[in-house]
Parts: sequence; structure tokens; C-alpha cells
Amino acid sequence: MSERDYAPLSASCIRALNDKLYEKRKVAALEIERMVKDFSTSLQFDQIKRILKVLGDDFAYSSNPNTRKGGLIGLAATAIALGKDSSSYINELAKPVIACFHDPDSRVRYYACEALYNIVKVSRGSVLPFFNEIFDGLSKLAADPDQNVKNGAELLDRLIKDIVTESSSFDLVAFIPLLRERIYTKNAFARQFVVSWVEVLDAVPDINMLVLLPEILDGLFQILGDSSHEIRKLCQGVLEEFLTGIKKSKNGVNFTGMANILIIHSQNTDDLIQSTAITWLREFIVLSGRTMLPHMAGILNAILPCLAYNDDTRRKVREAAENLNVSLQKLIEMQDDLPTPTLESLADSTLNSHPDASRGTSPDTESAPPESSSAIQLDVLSVIKVLQRMLGHKAIQTRVSALRWFSLLLSKTPNKTFRYIDEFFKLLLNTLSDPSDDVVLLDLEVLAEISSNPAGDNFTTETTNLTIPSPVRQLVDLQKGLNQYFTKFMIHLLDLFKTDRQLLEDRGSFIIRQLAVYLNADALFRCLAEILPQEEDVTFVCTMVQTLNTILLTSTELFHLRSQLKDLQTEESCSLFCCLYKCWCHSPVATVCLCYLSQNYTHACNLLHSFGDLEVTVDFLKEIDKLVQLIESPIFVYLRLQLLDVENNEDLIKSLYGLLMLLPQSEAFKLLRYRLECIPHYHFHDKTSKPKKKEERPLVAKINFEELLAHFHKVQAKHRDSKRSQHALKLSAVKALNIQ
Repeated sequence: MSERDYAPLSASCIRALNDKLYEKRKVAALEIERMVKDFSTSLQFDQIKRILKVLGDDFAYSSNPNTRKGGLIGLAATAIALGKDSSSYINELAKPVIACFHDPDSRVRYYACEALYNIVKVSRGSVLPFFNEIFDGLSKLAADPDQNVKNGAELLDRLIKDIVTESSSFDLVAFIPLLRERIYTKNAFARQFVVSWVEVLDAVPDINMLVLLPEILDGLFQILGDSSHEIRKLCQGVLEEFLTGIKKSKNGVNFTGMANILIIHSQNTDDLIQSTAITWLREFIVLSGRTMLPHMAGILNAILPCLAYNDDTRRKVREAAENLNVSLQKLIEMQDDLPTPTLESLADSTLNSHPDASRGTSPDTESAPPESSSAIQLDVLSVIKVLQRMLGHKAIQTRVSALRWFSLLLSKTPNKTFRYIDEFFKLLLNTLSDPSDDVVLLDLEVLAEISSNPAGDNFTTETTNLTIPSPVRQLVDLQKGLNQYFTKFMIHLLDLFKTDRQLLEDRGSFIIRQLAVYLNADALFRCLAEILPQEEDVTFVCTMVQTLNTILLTSTELFHLRSQLKDLQTEESCSLFCCLYKCWCHSPVATVCLCYLSQNYTHACNLLHSFGDLEVTVDFLKEIDKLVQLIESPIFVYLRLQLLDVENNEDLIKSLYGLLMLLPQSEAFKLLRYRLECIPHYHFHDKTSKPKKKEERPLVAKINFEELLAHFHKVQAKHRDSKRSQHALKLSAVKALNIQ
């Protein structure tokens, strides 16, 4: 190229700018600085533009690294010479330098940082139109492998931050897309750079970062999980500042826009990320209240597993989750059980609340106020689906918390919860087999609430194979404050005991006793006694009756029911006795026990006379042994005291001798014999003394004991037929095997 192509730069200046030595390029830069000052003083602006064009097009964009270095130092010298007037040429000054940020030569990148530093120092806020390009370049230079480049970028970065802080014309909206992109960098240095900028922008009074926080929140939480302790601490501080700002501002914060981001990070395996996200969610609920209801299911899905954390390392996560769980429960209100508002009703309420409505003018639909929190309702079904999954969680505390939520829904939103009861009712029944006592206890509480909640009568149940007897429907469902699901619960409970005999053995007594506390004990036993006789498996019925009889006689929870049966002073108690008797007939010893409890000693004596026709098995003798032990227990103190009144309790004494005759000479035999020997001066055939007339119970006299005894024989015949059928089936199976 000829010398005039570089005019007004001299040939010596051009050679010096192209030199590989920094000192010579520095001399050329000083010459350019003097030249530009002269042109500026003499108002020769075209010459200045010509110099900038040469330095930019011919030097900064050159393919020769030394030439690019010369162009950079020359541009910096031009800016210094122009001083404040450099803002008029900021486009020609900044663009070539920014382009060199991405140069493959590390020295060029370093000189680009140095050059732009000098340009920005004099032009100040004029460089802000190029902020995005500068930020993009600096975010990469912050992770540069060359330490000198990093140092140069850091100096420039500080200067840019100062300018942004003091500027009132920073375009935050235009910057956010770039920040959102760069915030997902994986490089530690670049992350530190990005977080430092977020911190700076948040500190600027004229910049409201909270408005655009949803755009970068996810990236900040990802940086919070960085392996560098320094970066984690920096990011944690920034997030704390944001949360403090949210608490202060309250209005204008997009809570729902950030909720899903927080829910995702609440499930992170990193403790710091998890606890921070959960803490944010709790603050959001405190600040925005019911506007967070649409996110209820997602939040529960994230935090319920956290409630089971036991180790010290995750204690903060568990505590944060517990606090959030409590806050969520407080959000649920009775209004969530109301019918969901239709679009028309919402539109009417909006119209009526608009200030122009009274003047007959139509409100501007585009500027209509957002939906009020009072119109937001809980999506019960989505919550139920989460709770169903949590009932299968491996952690006990998570399952317990899920059951507590079921209980809360039944209490606060019964109608909407019952609408989906078929979604989870069977699952609750199966949960009775849970290995944890705490889980089973709460599960029973929930099932009891389902059985007694008035809302249960508004929904139809699934059909069952069993026909519910009218006494159960009338006396239990209607008169005892229980709904149709109580009967369904009892049917499924018995079916569960039938299919899982281990559950019956391990938890049967516990379950029945707790239900007697949560529900009406009278209704509970009456219902079971009505349903059991319909069961075809008489062996199971016998086992179930023996279990219920033991519970009835030994459980403190059933004291009131025992008192009713003992006295039989009301029609209701007599009705219950007859109901239980017909079911108890499946176990002869349990039937006698029921007669002892209700002081029907004459009938007990008659029953024992028929025991000679029964098959006496080892299990049968064991049941008598248990009865003897019960007679010696505190439950039957009144019975033992009645033995003192020999004249009026002959049938009682005879029945006890009958039990004695049935027993082999075992420990139980000796125990009962010793007891009978304590009876004073008793002789069966003593005709000398006339017995006193025993005071009769008027309602008991109305009981048809002959009919009850006939029913007993009928049930025992059914048991004999069942045993013959089972024996025949076994013989057939053996013959079939022999033939094969």
C-alpha cells in the first residue's frame, strides 16, 4: 500500500505501529495522541475519523497479531487525546477493540482489555450502548487461561461496574437475555463473574432486579451448587439479598413465576440448594398467601420426603421443610370446599368490582386487575395424587405426613375430597398392613374420619359383593353419626383380615381397639357382628369372633360397652347382645363368655349341656383354658363375688362345673377347681333351704333365649357341614394324586 493510504499517519508511525516491540508501538501511540489533539483543536474532525478508520479497518482487524496490537494502542491513544469528546466517536473506538476480545492471541486479548479500559475511562457512560458486547466478552475473558488476560479483564470489569452503578440509562431489559444465557456457564471463573454482576445490578437503586428475577433465578440456584466454596458463598449472599428485597417490596414480585423453579430445586440432592429453595418457598407463602395454592401439589411432592431426613448434615433441610409444611397447612381454608367459580361468575365479580361499573361504562379488558387470591382454590385432586405416591414412600415420617394431609383435607375440604375417595380409599385400607405402628395409627384415624364425616352421605359408594343388612344401615349409619363408608370400611377390613391372617394376628386387636376409640364402639361391634355371619369361610368367622371376644373382654377402650352388656338395662343394649350372640355362635366358648359377661348364667348353663355334642379339639380346649384365665381376671370380679350368693346363682355354679368337666386335668382344671372349692357350703341337692327369688331384669326377660339356642345349634351344624366338605375335598385330592 502506498503511503497516502494511511494518511494522515506518517510512514514512520505506521512502521512503529506494526513493530513487534511494545516500546516502538508506544512511541507511535504518543505521536497519534499529539496528532489527534492538534486535529481536535483545529476542528479537523474528518482527519480524526480518517485516523480511526485506519486504526480500525487496517490495524485492529488485520490478520497480523503485531498489527492488531498497534491498532489497539493507537485507538486507546486517540481516545485519551479526545478526552470527553471521545463519546462522539465511541462507535469507531469501541467496536474494533471489542472484536479483539475473542482474538486467538492472548497478548492481543490483553491489549484489547487495556485499550478498552482507556477508552471507557474517558468516555464513561457513552460506552453503555455496547454493554452487552462488552459483558459477553468479559464473561469469557474471566475464564481465560492466561492470567494476564484475566487481570486485565478484571480491571476493565471494575470500571464498567462503576459506570453502570452511576448511570441512570442502563438498559436492563436488553441485558437480561444475555445474562440469562451466560448464567448457565459451567466455568467457575465465569460463574463468579456473572454472580458479581447480578450483585452489582441489584445494588443499584434505579434498577429493579426483582422484576426480572424469574429470568435468572434458576441459573443462580445452579451456581449455588458450584464445587467452589467461595462461589457458593457469593451466590448465597446474592440470593439472601434478593429474598430480603422481596420481603421489603412485597408488591410487584412475580411469586408464581418463580414457584416452579423453586419446586424443582427443592428436590435437589445438594443440601444448600435444597434448604435455600424450601426457605424461599416458605417466605413466598407467608408473603403471597393463597396465590401459591396452584403450586401446592408440586411443593408437597418436593418437601414431604425431606421430612424424613434424620442425619445432622440434612437437619437444616428437614427444619426448612417442616416450617414450609406447617405454612402450607395454614393455607387450606373452608372456602376451598366451595364449588369452583365459573368463568362467568369470575367475570361478573370483576365487573362489579370495577370503579367504572357504577357509571355504566365498560372496563378496559386489557387493563383488568389480576385474579384475586380469594378466587383461587385448592386443586384437591392434584394434592391427593401426590399423597397417594407419598404413602408408598420408604420413609415412615413421609408416610405419616401424607396421612396427616389426608386428615386435613377431610376436615377442611370434605366434599371435594369425597369426590375422589375411590382414588385412595383402597390404598388407605392396604396401608393398615404398614410395618410402622405410627403409620397404622394415623391411617386408622383417617379411615375413621372418612367413616364419620357427614359429607360421605353425599356420594355413592362402589358396589360390593356383600348385602348390607338393614340393621346395619338403620342402626349404624343413621343413628350413630356414621356414613355409608363406615360399612364399606368394615367389609374391606374383614376382607383384609381374611386374606392376610398375619395382619389379623399381629395387628387385629390394635386396629379394632383404636377404631373403638375413634368411632362408636357399639356401632363398630354391631356392624362386624352383622357382616361376619355372611362370610362363607366359617373357620375365619370363628377366628374373628374369638379375636373380637378377647378385645371386648380385655380392652380398656371398651369399658363402657362391657358395662352396657353386663347390665342390659336398655333396649339398645339388649339388641346389641342378641346381635353379638348370633355372630358369637361361631365360637361356642366365646358364646359362653358373652353369657357370663351379660350375666345370663341360665342360658350359659344350657349352652354347656350341648357341648357334649361338639367335636372337642385341642383348639377348643385352648379356648376353654383362656376362658378360665379370664374368669380369674379383674374383668369378672363381679362374677366371682356372685359365687358367694349360692342360693341365687346355682346356674352360674353349674356352668362353671360344666367347664370343669370339659377340661382335662390340666393347670386350667386345677385353677377352676380351686375357685369352685372356695364356694361356701354349696350342695346341688340341698332341699332344706329355700332359694331367695332373684331380682329379674325386665328387658332381659323379653329376650327369646330358646330362639338364640336354636340359632347356636344351627350355626354349629353349619360348622360340622363345612368340616365334612373340607374332609371330602381332601379325600378327593388324595385319590386324584393316587390315580395320577
